[in-house]
Amino acid sequence: MRVFGVVGGCAAKSGIVRNLVGELTRRGLRVSTIKHVPDDLDLDRPGTGSWAQREAGAEEIILASGTRHVLMRELRRMEDEPDVDALLSRLSPVDLVLLEGFRLSPYPKLEAARAGQGRRLLALDDPSVLAVTADLPMPAPVPFLPLGDVPRMANFVLSRAAAPVAQGLGLPMLACGAMA
Repeated sequence: MRVFGVVGGCAAKSGIVRNLVGELTRRGLRVSTIKHVPDDLDLDRPGTGSWAQREAGAEEIILASGTRHVLMRELRRMEDEPDVDALLSRLSPVDLVLLEGFRLSPYPKLEAARAGQGRRLLALDDPSVLAVTADLPMPAPVPFLPLGDVPRMANFVLSRAAAPVAQGLGLPMLACGAMA
């Protein structure tokens, strides 16, 4: 299992991750994603049994059906970002995990930007940002990948995805480089 992130201050991240998942699964790879969401997002609704169980103090709840399940864990303390390696340890093995957000993680990243937005690029200060993608070319200290060139982005991600850094989590430790 290898990991690569998509970060940036624009809404294009979700579309980039979706397009990369489509491209990579068409190539025969097994892909999972972990998306960083706002703290106030709640997948549950007041009045449901699972909501009442959480309100009563349950630490974890799994909602399960015949087609999918989701694990919700209540975190008792706020963190800047959830621990990516702890989240990775909960995933079934796949070829690649794409992170959406998680700018503080140590994993290699692609920065999504919008030309003319006036926002300082993360790539200027963060050595884990290995490329920038945007709707229009923009100057950056790393390679520029056109937003619409998904095959090129996928090749870049595959050539630079990293093995999980956590030791002792049951994660396979693989060398970086292109996937077979």
